[in-house]
Amino acid sequence: MSPVASAVAAGVLTVHTAVNARLLRVPPSAEPVAELVSVLLPVRDEVERVVPCLSAVLASVALPHLEVIVYDDASTDGTAELAGGMADRDGRVRVVHGSTVPVGWLGKPHACARLADAARGNVLVFIDADVTVAPDGIARTVGLLRATGLDLVSPYPRQDAHTLAERLVQPLLQWSWLALLPLRLAERSPRPSLSAANGQLLCVDTAAYHRAGGHTRVRDHVLEDIALLRAVKAAGGHGVVADGTDIAYTRMYNGWPALRDGYAKSLWAAGGNIGASAGQVGVLAWLFVLPAIAMMRGSRAGLAGYVAAVASRVIAARRTGGRAWPDALAHPLSICVYGYLTALSWIRRLHGTATWKGRRV
Repeated sequence: MSPVASAVAAGVLTVHTAVNARLLRVPPSAEPVAELVSVLLPVRDEVERVVPCLSAVLASVALPHLEVIVYDDASTDGTAELAGGMADRDGRVRVVHGSTVPVGWLGKPHACARLADAARGNVLVFIDADVTVAPDGIARTVGLLRATGLDLVSPYPRQDAHTLAERLVQPLLQWSWLALLPLRLAERSPRPSLSAANGQLLCVDTAAYHRAGGHTRVRDHVLEDIALLRAVKAAGGHGVVADGTDIAYTRMYNGWPALRDGYAKSLWAAGGNIGASAGQVGVLAWLFVLPAIAMMRGSRAGLAGYVAAVASRVIAARRTGGRAWPDALAHPLSICVYGYLTALSWIRRLHGTATWKGRRV
């Protein structure tokens, strides 16, 4: 496997990253939203996050018609009581209580389906408890949905990363679709493979949601956000990931154990089967690890490939509010950690030991 070919391919992806960085849709300035907007929050044992998340949503501007529905998924840590207290103080908030997840469903799709059933708005905005939105964030998200004529938009929140493990892995989230997904083609193409979304902040037209079958259609999907976008596309709709850097932020995982377990529960689903996952990791290693190894052996082609990889990461970081330096220099190591997490995810999947929030997935 020639480092020259790897370097050329990495260079092409760097150019593609730069093009996508310019094409990435940005939510417009906030304007008053005339229609009813339903903000839907599924929670399970989020006692430290539910109040900050809800407080930020309730501080939203330009949303004269807003309902906020919380689905408490059998929390045991006081989450339900905190959410209920906020509902008592603000009439825009309702709490729906859940218990058993039906056979054939995973927990989050079931929670989201229950939320959608309870919603009355023309627009559904799903948000995770670890996300904090800016005061104009939801209005701008709805504005993007309507201005583009799309059926689903997913503004990607800024991903805060603090520990070494987080800084190695989390930047790969935005980098992956900026580098690898042709954004303008993706938003209009019905191809399932050209789909990227993030359930941390996802806005969908209510009618389009129901035409697609909603979360009932994706009831057993670990990556229910991407699956929902694919269902919308299959029903004739369109959608795409967008820039959420200025409208929301999140810290998904706090340290290595949480990060490891979070990715181990879901990365197997990104490939769909072991062969596809191995192929994905293999291509990434060929593109970004092989040049670095060749560089250390004195190869100029390897150096060029490594520089291209770092440049791609820098472009993605600067476009999405991430840390460019020195983190981008460790891109080959990031790919290696991603490969390890993918392998671990499949091991746990095959042994039936993959869990999340106390449930098997």
